[in-house]
Amino acid sequence: QVQLVESGGGLVQAGGSLRLSCVASGRTFSNYVMGWFRQAPGKEREFVARITWSGLSALYADSVKGRFAISRDNAKNTVYLQMNSLKPEDTAVYYCNFHPPSPDWGQGTQVTVSS
Repeated sequence: QVQLVESGGGLVQAGGSLRLSCVASGRTFSNYVMGWFRQAPGKEREFVARITWSGLSALYADSVKGRFAISRDNAKNTVYLQMNSLKPEDTAVYYCNFHPPSPDWGQGTQVTVSS
């Protein structure tokens, strides 16, 4: 069974940084593309970034391009999201998942950016 455990969220001022982590289990982690998603209050969950199994290629949503960086450590079954120059509109619960996503989402980690 897939398990996804996100951490690293918090409250930060606009312009600040956070680094999110996600430990995944239940699949052979290194075989899969991994992604980050987010859901703001009253909105649908949206794609943020994803990274290939090798870590050599990544794709970002236009809204975070140039500010966020996704990375992974296959030895630790962990994917990271470095978030810089945070904006209030980045406020959301952030989730990781395999790509394509498993139906088993984790609890997410709350990121709140104050203006």
